[in-house]
Amino acid sequence: MAAGGREGFAPPGWPVEVRPPGAPDWEKTAVAWLFDLCPPDYRLHEVLRRHPVVLARFASYAVAAGIEASRRGLSTARDDLRGAVPPQAVEAALVAYEREGARLVAAARAVALVEEALRGKRFTQRL
Repeated sequence: MAAGGREGFAPPGWPVEVRPPGAPDWEKTAVAWLFDLCPPDYRLHEVLRRHPVVLARFASYAVAAGIEASRRGLSTARDDLRGAVPPQAVEAALVAYEREGARLVAAARAVALVEEALRGKRFTQRL
């Protein structure tokens, strides 16, 4: 099923790595993706493997911390790296911080959507 509130519709911003809500094994793909966003040691916690909503909360905070780190790095990189690396490396670091920050902002939105679906929300397609 695909449209109009039926099982299997994924809203805009849904991660491509996760099957649409309601599709077979969609929660398994959600759990795998959420774990990929978290520090590796999170896989050691039974509660995160057994309760995907708890994992989604942990992933949300992990991604938020990454966003904050990217923002801080972007604001301090010039001073922190001046004299330690060539100027072109500083500029490349700034670009990397900008790209990583944008990737993480998109991931934060996707985590929120996945968490909503794990909590039972079903998305409807707008016409």
